[in-house]
Amino acid sequence: MERLSDGIESVANDYDGFAEAYAAENENSLVNAHYERPAVLALAGDVTGRRILDAGCGSGPLSAALRDRGALVTGIDVSAGMLALARRRLGDDAALYRVDLRDRLPFGDGEFDDVVASLVLHYLEDWGPTLAELRRVLRPGGRLIASVDHPFVAYTFQDPRPDYFATTDYAFEWTLGGHCAPMRFWRKPLHAMTDAFTAAGFRLSVISEPQPAPAARELFPDDFDDLSRRPTFLFFVVEAAPSPVCPD
Repeated sequence: MERLSDGIESVANDYDGFAEAYAAENENSLVNAHYERPAVLALAGDVTGRRILDAGCGSGPLSAALRDRGALVTGIDVSAGMLALARRRLGDDAALYRVDLRDRLPFGDGEFDDVVASLVLHYLEDWGPTLAELRRVLRPGGRLIASVDHPFVAYTFQDPRPDYFATTDYAFEWTLGGHCAPMRFWRKPLHAMTDAFTAAGFRLSVISEPQPAPAARELFPDDFDDLSRRPTFLFFVVEAAPSPVCPD
């Protein structure tokens, strides 16, 4: 058992325990289907023929969208339950692997043109080892497209406010399918995020705070305006810098 910072006592982030409920919520929700995924796809642009690693693929909605756009997608996730749903969606021949992003990745150097990390880095206290591995499996000039909880949201989530400039954890409960799921994320200030990318050998290309898709206004009239007026997620595109050439 793990005691979370706000007194919740349970196993945090147990996606195997609520995989079906989370996948159902994620499929058509305002923040996922009409805000976060469209933003990632827009940042990815034309992916025809590109080898893409979906790091933290969950039940596979982003993998499916990228594949539909012509990408060659490999998915990894730590949750066996989520991977089972992804395989149901993507087919038995899909390249899906159970991998903990804190471990060494089972891929060769420069194997991918892009990595997408959709709402996954905020599960990690230390981004360094994970970003180094993602950099390793990207070809020089390849892109990491990442979305995380916006640090302002996490900062205002707690009362009293934490030290904005510190890396701090915060806990809460999701209610999915009538069941409470304890969650734990890590909040970093913006400069710590950009410093982590740079230290891992990435060059910052884009920082984005997009709006939800306009068509969602009619689908979610009560929530659309609120989402469009406050920060929720923060998006990055960073490029794998070429490795330095050692002089003879």
